Amino acid sequence: MATTTGTEFETRVAARVAGEDIRRGDFVTVLNEIVELPSFLWSCSGASFAPDEPVRMRLMPGEAGQPFKVIEVCLPFVYAERPKGGTEIFDTRQKQLVRLDGDSGRAVWQRLRKPSKKKRK
Repeated sequence: MATTTGTEFETRVAARVAGEDIRRGDFVTVLNEIVELPSFLWSCSGASFAPDEPVRMRLMPGEAGQPFKVIEVCLPFVYAERPKGGTEIFDTRQKQLVRLDGDSGRAVWQRLRKPSKKKRK
């Protein structure tokens, strides 16, 4: 009697991509974004900042992982479609985009496009 146990797991990774390598039809998401705030907000901190230079912070956006389908690229701008409709404009100087694995991006994109089934009471 032969028994086989095993599962096949395939790890897929979102790849960091430079703006010039993004193409129409790619599925992308925002990995992080750079926010600039005026240095006077840190006036009580121990660090000294030049008054005319903004403080840059790297943040993880709340919609990290949300897939967008690229419809056009005109650097530094990337124009993309949201799964439920609408257009999003990314400035690659402020937002770092990653390219999703094609199969993963397509699967999630299609799932998010479907209308949610609400339970009736």
